[in-house]
Amino acid sequence: MIDVEDLIALIQNYNPRSNSDNIRKAYAYGKKMHEGQVRQSGDPYFSHPISVAAILTEQRLDDATLITALLHDTIEDTKSTFTELSQLFGPEVADLVDGVTKLTNLQLSSAQSKQAENFRKLFMAMSKDLRVILVKLADRLHNMRTIKSMKQEKQHQKARETMEIFAPLAGRMGMQWMRDELEDLAFRVLNPEARGSIIRRFITLQREAGDVVQKINADIRTELDAVSLEADVYGRAKKPYSVWRKMQEKDLTFSRLSDIYGFRVICNSDADCYRILGVIHQRWRAVPGRFKDYISQPKSNGYRSIHTTVSGRDGKRVEVQIRTRQMHEVAEAGVAAHWSYREGVLGKNPFAVDPAKWIASMTERLEDDDHDAFLENVKLEMFTDQVFCFTPKGDVLQLPRGATPLDFAYAIHTRIGGSCVSAKIDGLRVPLWTRIKNGQSVEIITAEGQRPQSSWVDIVVTGRAKAAIRRSLREEDRSRFVILGRELARAAFDHVGRPATDKALRTAAKMLGLADETELLAQLGSAELTARRVVSTLYPELSLADPELADNMRPILGLAPDQIVNRPKCCQAVPGERIVGITYRGKGVVVHTIDCPALQEFEQQPNRWIDLNWEPGRHAPVHTVTLEITIANDAGVLGRICTLIGVQKSNISNLVFADRKPDFYRLLIDVDLRDVEHLHTVMTVLEAEIDVAHIGRYRDVRLKPKSIEAEL
Repeated sequence: MIDVEDLIALIQNYNPRSNSDNIRKAYAYGKKMHEGQVRQSGDPYFSHPISVAAILTEQRLDDATLITALLHDTIEDTKSTFTELSQLFGPEVADLVDGVTKLTNLQLSSAQSKQAENFRKLFMAMSKDLRVILVKLADRLHNMRTIKSMKQEKQHQKARETMEIFAPLAGRMGMQWMRDELEDLAFRVLNPEARGSIIRRFITLQREAGDVVQKINADIRTELDAVSLEADVYGRAKKPYSVWRKMQEKDLTFSRLSDIYGFRVICNSDADCYRILGVIHQRWRAVPGRFKDYISQPKSNGYRSIHTTVSGRDGKRVEVQIRTRQMHEVAEAGVAAHWSYREGVLGKNPFAVDPAKWIASMTERLEDDDHDAFLENVKLEMFTDQVFCFTPKGDVLQLPRGATPLDFAYAIHTRIGGSCVSAKIDGLRVPLWTRIKNGQSVEIITAEGQRPQSSWVDIVVTGRAKAAIRRSLREEDRSRFVILGRELARAAFDHVGRPATDKALRTAAKMLGLADETELLAQLGSAELTARRVVSTLYPELSLADPELADNMRPILGLAPDQIVNRPKCCQAVPGERIVGITYRGKGVVVHTIDCPALQEFEQQPNRWIDLNWEPGRHAPVHTVTLEITIANDAGVLGRICTLIGVQKSNISNLVFADRKPDFYRLLIDVDLRDVEHLHTVMTVLEAEIDVAHIGRYRDVRLKPKSIEAEL
């Protein structure tokens, strides 16, 4: 366990002005609170918070963050409270510890919908102070380094969570070293055989070819010395997981895999970066398509560097990254560089990004999406590489790899994206699903009246574009639902002899707790609300009988006085049809038409059959039947259908779009009828309508006796 004075020495190496007394105070408090607690490895529990703090000193972070690391488990695992921490260490530290505690309590490896909500909470916590996630990432890194002491099942859970969430998040924050280590530690747990195989291949390669890294390192050093360029050169073999991922993505064996070695050249100025690039390209042949200039076009997390891949010694491909020392600081610390100290002074690195702006860009336009869409967009933002393209005016846009002209259009403005009809890349017209490449110039062609199409969601790759398209489609659906809802409301109100005025609808909306009559009509059209409920809410004395209650009071001959009758959806018997009853213990009698397929299940149980008949006479229009109708997708057709049903004195109690196509709709409409004659009249009238391609009585053949019983 690291001693407090050793920890203070680590801090004073980069921040001599650190308040050592506060560090000692936090160390003593944390040690006291965790006294008697041990980790699964048997080590004192407080060794973990100390190690987390030590990891954060590598990023030269401020005292508040380091004290938070020492105390990050006190609220959750000890008797310490937020109030006590605030009094002892100030509100800043208390808020940070509380934020880390809330993140720890998020179960990020649960079901996807829950996971999406947890992502939302995670980003909300990050938006208040990004140092919360820096402590959490260091906490996860130390837990992964010591994961062997956990149970096997817990190891796999933590490793998957690390691979899916924390490693990509560290990479997105610019902390690539942490992402590499987290991925490799998780890879060791999830696929130890593959990792071991790659390491053995590296050992074999080194034995056969010698220390390739040292040889190439010396070659680069020699070329730079020849032109008197001062720079540091570092080389390494890539991490096993990085190699494994490339093998999977490119479907290559290890022997066919290139650029498994990476080198960094760190110099003093931007000009030196480009001079070094020239020296390397003169000495070795550049690999086409493998050059990226992140100095002139930096990443959103502040990362700047030149990347190039060349055919080095013995034809081996090597990747070379060239950057200045200031760029290297940001490349190592990422967004955390904003809080880095040097010689006791908060760093003024010009390349460090403002964390507030970074987190805003991550969550932009994602607030209104549902949980699944939010999760999808966050993962898109975290896992993507980037391409740089130009507007016709020469401005540069940064987009994820695989972005299309539609992504480009929405990146400029939502209005341009929504009205996009086609695009030109480098002056040539291309389909909207074309993938943009680095350095291409994109021109968007728009047209008045164009609206986003549902197929666009599958074309775009940016979270911003997906969110805007889905929002527009929802608004368009809402307009259509309002129109349909108005027709349903008019038909229902006509049925009870009342006009469906705006005032009446507004009153009903208020009584139902809805915002206004537009919201009421939208819910009617989308089948979230039934017209019967609206009418019964506004005119209880005129409302139609509740369908379940009506079923139980229906005049049927052959029942005992205390028997209750139920009518399932498998056949929806109506007066005038021949019916039989099947008895259910404690559930009364279920009425079926004589030709209902569900009756086959009861052929060997004659004691459960009851012969039933409808009482003669006129019945109330409370018998719901589902009609399956296919209509043309033209303006006004659905409205006419609803009107025709209303004219026949039948109420529409529900409507569902079973299928939507560009030229037709297939609908399931629940209509309330008096008897079989009334049913035939409604179907005949609808069948005569020119825009009705098909009409039939819908029977839910999926319903089996057990599901019928469950339905009751």
